[in-house]
Amino acid sequence: MQDKIGKVIQDIERCGTKFVRLQFVDIHGTPKNMAVPLVKPDDIETILKDGLLFDGSSVEGFVDINESDLIIKPDPETFSTLPWRPEEKGVCRFICDIYWPDGTPFEGDPRNILKEALAKAEKMGYEYNVGPEPEFFIVEEDKNGVIYPHDSGVYFDVEPVDQGTDVRRELVLGLEELKFDVEVSHHEVAPGQHEIDFKFDKAMKTADAVITFKQAIKAMVDKMGYLVTFMPKPFFGENGSGMHCHQSLFKNGENLFDGPDTETGLSKEALYFTGGLLKHAKALSAVVAPTVNSYKRLVPGYEAPVYISYGLQNRSTLVRIPASRGKGTRVEFRCPDPSCNPYLAFAAMLESGLDGMKNKIDPGEPTTIDVFGLDEAGLKERGIETLPSSLWEAYHALEKDKVVRASLGDHIYNQFMALKRKEWDEYRIQVFRYEQNKYLQI
Repeated sequence: MQDKIGKVIQDIERCGTKFVRLQFVDIHGTPKNMAVPLVKPDDIETILKDGLLFDGSSVEGFVDINESDLIIKPDPETFSTLPWRPEEKGVCRFICDIYWPDGTPFEGDPRNILKEALAKAEKMGYEYNVGPEPEFFIVEEDKNGVIYPHDSGVYFDVEPVDQGTDVRRELVLGLEELKFDVEVSHHEVAPGQHEIDFKFDKAMKTADAVITFKQAIKAMVDKMGYLVTFMPKPFFGENGSGMHCHQSLFKNGENLFDGPDTETGLSKEALYFTGGLLKHAKALSAVVAPTVNSYKRLVPGYEAPVYISYGLQNRSTLVRIPASRGKGTRVEFRCPDPSCNPYLAFAAMLESGLDGMKNKIDPGEPTTIDVFGLDEAGLKERGIETLPSSLWEAYHALEKDKVVRASLGDHIYNQFMALKRKEWDEYRIQVFRYEQNKYLQI
């Protein structure tokens, strides 16, 4: 620990940092932070060792006012500067863990939930890796406050139709300053929609990266005069934004999902892990697609992954096994969207996959046809079910699933369910323009 603290102090001196941001997320995955001014670089040592006291009752999903004191403690491995802030007397950031005043981990900290799930996997000798693909829209706003896509480009378009080329270039350069290993950037299917992919890594590092990615993209694009939204479905009639999650388990440095001696190149562990994801898919949707708006994306059509099945390279199924083998063998879960809390989403997916391995859940034969082309009778004939069609259905599925519930812990599960019920109630009593247009003449 002392070596890590020494390196952080050196980095702060080198960067000329004046302010330290201590960042964490609430139950929704929304970043929160406090800024601490540094008189001298080694002021950070006390904060790293002892943390800082804060009012946890003011953070949604944390604690009640009668037990409000919590400790925020930085993880020295997460030190980074913020490229969108001024360089002179600049700002650095740590992602933090939350503790009770007696030093025990706070069970309502989403980062702690993922830590516990990873510790369980590590006891089995497994290292869990995730590679997410968060999509987003760049939008503009007219004088009436109506948002619209900033261009009319579609998949893989180039300028001048793709108006985001220079924007993505600046974003990639900024992300590289934050130590992201960016693999590719491109225009996505819908007008104004974009994707920047970064290399897979250990799940905790990746979850931290998703939070940083969203924060950085919003901050940098704001300085360019645009707005960014990670809303799953901002525009009717267009594709929504997903965050497909590629997952693998390694053991002793080898990819456990690789099966070089099998016809498909997949190990039995890969198939059982897939079986776990499929078995728990309905409950998982409440965690990985957690908003009312998520279910405007998860509808048939628009390449939406709503059919609970798996396939080899088949993008119409909920779980896809990409063609890569060896170290790159992985399972892609396609229903998550970027509105999710990545710490909770990764923990729930890991626990579901491990349950599949523990109980040897057979996913059956891979689906080889385009599931999007099947009618209701065709789906029924093949035993293919669909994901929940609303947040209401999703959280009721979560209520019945012991594995996914347990992955969240009692504290977060209870807080999460209370907030989701409230969100659904707020939504269902609204009256929308569609209803007025359709029913006003009744």
